[in-house]
Amino acid sequence: MTPGEEGGGAGAVAATDRPQAAEERDPEVRATDARRIAVFGGVYSNWRALEAVVEDARRRGADELYCLGDLGAFGPNPDRIPPRLIDADVRTIRGNYDDSISRGLDDCQCGYTDPRDNHFARLSYRYTFRNTSERWREWMGTLPEQRRIEMAGREVLMCHGSPRRMNEFLWESTSSTQFLDWMAREHGADVVLCTHTGIHWKRRLSGGGWFANVGCIGRPPNDGRTDVWYTLLSTEGDGGEEPTSASSPGEREAPAGGNGGRDRSTGDGGDAALEVEFVPVSYDHEALAEEMRREELPEEFVETILTGWWTTCLEVLPAKERRRGRH
Repeated sequence: MTPGEEGGGAGAVAATDRPQAAEERDPEVRATDARRIAVFGGVYSNWRALEAVVEDARRRGADELYCLGDLGAFGPNPDRIPPRLIDADVRTIRGNYDDSISRGLDDCQCGYTDPRDNHFARLSYRYTFRNTSERWREWMGTLPEQRRIEMAGREVLMCHGSPRRMNEFLWESTSSTQFLDWMAREHGADVVLCTHTGIHWKRRLSGGGWFANVGCIGRPPNDGRTDVWYTLLSTEGDGGEEPTSASSPGEREAPAGGNGGRDRSTGDGGDAALEVEFVPVSYDHEALAEEMRREELPEEFVETILTGWWTTCLEVLPAKERRRGRH
């Protein structure tokens, strides 16, 4: 049986449905002197957006780049992604999609429960598996599930869905600050960066740290714009270029007289402040849409790239996030 021929995210027995083991949950902490890092997730085979994001992040002075997984899905020609990540020295972790592809599983472990969501997930997974070479399947299997760095005296944990489960959906409207505080504390992190949902948002934690969904660069965040978004984590006053930023898709403009959307996490004992910034990036989305059509990917996927509105994966959205969209 070709992976993806049967089963959706709801019925699969998946490694991501169990709590992660200690060695997966607590990777070695790497100290970094970086004053600004760029973090993104959900490439979804969008190699055109990936190139644009890498260029933009370097121009804004990012010292290091991180990808939080899900390299394939949705877009065309998945084999174009790994070489570009390697060439750009992007430190990458494994998402649920990459885990499934590397292990030859029957589905993407996306975590959907709705039949329509699972229908499109199956179509996407079949295409991605069929068009990912054995070389890159094996490479995905070598990627770590998490990364930890110490930056400006703060411990930063990077994961895909959440620190406890690779395919956990953490939405802005349904994740209480108390819960996020607990999760960060439980996993020994001052700052937690995740992805998986495809919509960026951030929350200040009671200890002064941050919990942020860095968003994805494979498709727009259901906001009616064709831009994709990534995240910059910076030490205060690092001298990099000021990005255009917003707290979430529902908060596009910074308040007048504010700090341009730049939010600070002040370290204890004199540690430098950390700033979380969301950055929109434009790319040749029309060329990507043409490529998707040549690959005979679903027209619903193409419409999202051209309009900025999601047409699939809608049933998993909480009510508040869904009201922001068109469908």
